[in-house]
Amino acid sequence: MIDHLTLHVRDVARSVAFYSAALEPLCYMVKAHHEPTLGLGARDGTAHADFYLSPAPGGACPPPTHIAFRARDRAQVRAFHRAALAAGGTDNGAPGPRPYHPGYYAAFVLDPDGNNIEAVTDWSHPVDPRGASDPGNPVPAMDRAAATAGATTES
Repeated sequence: MIDHLTLHVRDVARSVAFYSAALEPLCYMVKAHHEPTLGLGARDGTAHADFYLSPAPGGACPPPTHIAFRARDRAQVRAFHRAALAAGGTDNGAPGPRPYHPGYYAAFVLDPDGNNIEAVTDWSHPVDPRGASDPGNPVPAMDRAAATAGATTES
């Protein structure tokens, strides 16, 4: 399980403004200030940040990265896409189903540094609230109906 990650950017202030707006529909907010690094995390009442923005070493532009943020539903994917474009992102894939596997619904936006940022809701891989599932049956019975229903309905 990943605790946090750091994305190196050319301009932290510009990136914080972009990500604060783009990730607001996904319930993210700025939570940590470790100058010159800033961290964002879920609006969950804790101080934990899991996504940090830090200056690129030597001001260099690092190679583009792809980061996918989980969305609760298709409406949240669409809200992310609208917010990211309004914040200055570049469209890199409008909200919609993807051919990766059944139920994959995502939107892609390039951030100010060219990173490919995705919001995705994926009903083929529902979260098991009990933790690890039985290896022979990776989706609990109670989640199978939701997974099937979610794959065919617009949220």
